[in-house]
Amino acid sequence: MLRAGLIAASRSRVLRGVAERSSLVRPVVDRFVAGVDAPTAVATVHRIAGGRLVTLDLLGEDTRDRQQAERTAQAYQQLLARLADEGLTDRVEVSVKLSALGQALPRDGDKIALDNARGICSAAAAAGTTVTVDMEDHTTTDSTLQIVRDLRVDFPWVGAVLQAYLRRTEADCAELSGPGSRVRLCKGAYDEPASVAYRTRREVDASYVRCLRTLMNGAGYPMVATHDPRLITIAEHLARQSGRGRGEFEFQMLFGVREQEQQRLARAGRQVRSYVPFGREWYPYFMRRLAERPANLAFFLRSFVSTT
Repeated sequence: MLRAGLIAASRSRVLRGVAERSSLVRPVVDRFVAGVDAPTAVATVHRIAGGRLVTLDLLGEDTRDRQQAERTAQAYQQLLARLADEGLTDRVEVSVKLSALGQALPRDGDKIALDNARGICSAAAAAGTTVTVDMEDHTTTDSTLQIVRDLRVDFPWVGAVLQAYLRRTEADCAELSGPGSRVRLCKGAYDEPASVAYRTRREVDASYVRCLRTLMNGAGYPMVATHDPRLITIAEHLARQSGRGRGEFEFQMLFGVREQEQQRLARAGRQVRSYVPFGREWYPYFMRRLAERPANLAFFLRSFVSTT
């Protein structure tokens, strides 16, 4: 119930306005969000990218304005050029949400999102890096995977994201585990109905392991997005079983979450990528991070109390 309430709050304009005006919330948000603009985000990348890989996410989603979608695509292209200029594209890629690129527009949304994503992929190719297409709620899964397939015709390195709590994901992993396919497997961060998603932690974890086994035994490049120590251990076991070397898969974790574990894995020679979000549209992202892990909510409450 708490998780559902926090996800509902992520969509509330009233609560968003209160949070954005509060001087108490911002210091806590800064743990999870690397500033509101590209210069601040790139400075964060310089700080952490020595031992880790990074994917940068310009926050924003569910736009109903075509011009805003185009501005988001242009901002990504400018970001990629900046990363190239600063010599970061050997370690840094970008993640994009299709709903921020026009997918949710009532007319030609998929086409507009595909065209905008193509522009970002072209910029990434010129810069010498890659793009991963984020997954959103289950109603967009088919559209998102089709756009990924379309992008891969010209940019075969485009990464896909699959969510283990969806009942369909094991089959999607089998389809997307071919040669060269980059797949990020996460648990999922939206409040989905039981008709399409597993609802208990035990079910989700079991699905995650089944999906991960499929990816590890496939010919693609698994990106293991979890902070769960047990699943990290299982991932390393499955990688050894499948004969994968350390450079043939990677762990991914959120900026600001389990930083010491990220550093530990990197020091141990594992490929570790931090998911670093930035931008003014931080509120929905921040609320979903609180919903995902009780530890995040506890940290927020402790920080809030300590500042009052």
